[in-house]
Amino acid sequence: MPEGDSVHRAAAQLHGALAGQELIASDFRVPAYATIDLSGRRVDEVISRGKHLLIRAGSVTIHSHLKMEGHWEVYAPQERWRAPGWQARVVLRTAQHVAVGFQLGRLDVVPRHEESRVVGHLGPDLLGPDWDASVATANIERQPARTISTALLDQQNLAGIGNVYRSEVCFLAGILPTRTVADVADVRRVVDLSRDLLDANKDRGRRITTGNPRDPLWVYGRRGPCLRCGTPIRRGQDADTSGPERVVYWCPRCQQ
Repeated sequence: MPEGDSVHRAAAQLHGALAGQELIASDFRVPAYATIDLSGRRVDEVISRGKHLLIRAGSVTIHSHLKMEGHWEVYAPQERWRAPGWQARVVLRTAQHVAVGFQLGRLDVVPRHEESRVVGHLGPDLLGPDWDASVATANIERQPARTISTALLDQQNLAGIGNVYRSEVCFLAGILPTRTVADVADVRRVVDLSRDLLDANKDRGRRITTGNPRDPLWVYGRRGPCLRCGTPIRRGQDADTSGPERVVYWCPRCQQ
């Protein structure tokens, strides 16, 4: 499930393959951008912004959001793709590499000076140079009646947390995900913990919050007992008024 850490790794891989290289061909396989040709443009950099990817090439930016199933892959020019071609939404070619975005949840090509159209709504990026824990904390506290897990998931508060991390953060903070923001004694601690978890995982191939690769997550996706106390893990829906219901996990004994 793509969250801020995995998108950060994807940006690093794309940057390593594309930055400083001239595009010899581009193929946008979505109707809105099918006629765009970026060949001849030099890729300046690839960065992540929360769960969003920005490929900057001269005066334009290719923006993508992976959503649930999207992913970027990098190949040698003649290498066979590991996913079917019909899933490709954009193909970027240089002399050395082919970068393919498969099943992207969102794809935009915007003037570089108008990037705010696609990422301007985001709060501080947990893994970005603009990270500001005080701003993120203030953003969350601005809506005290929301549940803390819903507030963490809101990308306008802080950018990068998804369904996995919100469950894990609440567990490690010892608070129920259904607790309101107003009932959380130290929101800044929750914010700092969120940053620590994503930062610890940004360069790993596998997401680990427990410190144990054999059992990497405390509560998310668990059907059995809590790793810490043995109490059966619970799961439930936490509805966000701005989006679909998503499952959240918690330990009723370790979290209060």
